[in-house]
Amino acid sequence: MHAAQDASEQNLIERTLAGDDAAFGQLVEAHQRAVFNVAYRLLGNRQEAQDVAQETFWRAYRALDRFDRSRPLAPWLYRIAANLSLNRLRDGPPPTVSLDAPAPDRPSHAAPRQIADPDGGPVAHLLRAEAQARIREAILALPPDDRVVIELRHFQGLSYAEIAAATRTTLSSVKSRLFRARRKLQSQLADLVE
Repeated sequence: MHAAQDASEQNLIERTLAGDDAAFGQLVEAHQRAVFNVAYRLLGNRQEAQDVAQETFWRAYRALDRFDRSRPLAPWLYRIAANLSLNRLRDGPPPTVSLDAPAPDRPSHAAPRQIADPDGGPVAHLLRAEAQARIREAILALPPDDRVVIELRHFQGLSYAEIAAATRTTLSSVKSRLFRARRKLQSQLADLVE
């Protein structure tokens, strides 16, 4: 994080602690996409991820006075989101929805919506969507602790040390989990890179 961004974030935290809820709203806006992505990649369910993101910010708001302001805010938020996601995973799998069933807001006889694709037509879109779905499935098949380190490293760009702090594990544990998770993903997705 750049010094100017860091100072601005610190200013927003101070204003929030002084009672300025709009300042916290700015913090939420700055981090909501990344927090949602952490939860979504761990849970694989958009609604569950939205719930976890909302709960993450609620918990962060309530605990902001205990946050170590010498550290960046993002890894702390990621840790909250990851922990909440892992808790939901331990409570059981998220509910599933059949892709073959008609959407509840559309009659079963309604024609599917047609949306123009500016990215190379239907075949290219289908190939990208299939590859993304395979990658998502492979990540979701990883054990939750491995999934967390993949998300934080490759999708959120945290350093190994930041991941260790966010997951409250050792640096060697983070490296080991990343190595193991990458090997599993590589073997499951080998045909995508041929």
